[in-house]
Amino acid sequence: MIETIPAIDIIGGHCVRLSQGDYDTKTDYGESPADMAVRFEKLGFRKLHVVDLDGARAGKVINIKALKEITSRTRLIVDFGGGIKRDENLDSVFKAGANAVSIGSIAVNDPEKVLSWIAKYGAERFILSADVRNGIVRTGAWTEDSGMTINDLLSKYWNYGIRHVLCTDISRDGMLCGSNVDLYKSIMKQYPDCKLIASGGIGSLQDIEKLDEAGIPAVVIGKAIYEGRIKLEDLAKRINKDNTSDIN
Repeated sequence: MIETIPAIDIIGGHCVRLSQGDYDTKTDYGESPADMAVRFEKLGFRKLHVVDLDGARAGKVINIKALKEITSRTRLIVDFGGGIKRDENLDSVFKAGANAVSIGSIAVNDPEKVLSWIAKYGAERFILSADVRNGIVRTGAWTEDSGMTINDLLSKYWNYGIRHVLCTDISRDGMLCGSNVDLYKSIMKQYPDCKLIASGGIGSLQDIEKLDEAGIPAVVIGKAIYEGRIKLEDLAKRINKDNTSDIN
């Protein structure tokens, strides 16, 4: 059964969602990230995907306080991304209680740095985050074309133990129009042992079912929850009762 992972995107200390990565489309839900995380945990979710959107745009971690509140108030397995560029950024995120970090732009722009982190902390503490538009990975908070495909990026890190990959189809992110199943199937065909997390476009339980039928291991869900398109109680019923984590 596919694993469902709720998402919290943070701007200014609040839960927000964007459409297609455009900050001008921000919807602020006025929710405290920690309060939302507690709600997720009470419903039975075990993992949480957190993105510091302020940090992603600034190139440094901004919402570390929100992360600390989440990890101090819950026992969720948290992965955190956004603005992690330097050693001190990474150290602060782990010290704040994150179990893993999502690395995006820096994985493209500074692979030597990322490989030094993998050597120090272990590959299991990292999720390779690939934001894709028209088949090409974007960096710099989705503003820059890397010229690399997701398979190009994966090939750089696979032999160093990276197996967790979060792939977002930017064109569908926040649009509630359904997931790019073909994209994720192509990744799994190339890397069948990949612990792939699909992201972008989920608007209904049926969209999750399609990914499940395609054999995709996990999916991140955000806007559909906040907009009420998927009720949390219904989503919680789908949780794999045998759900175990290899990020700890």
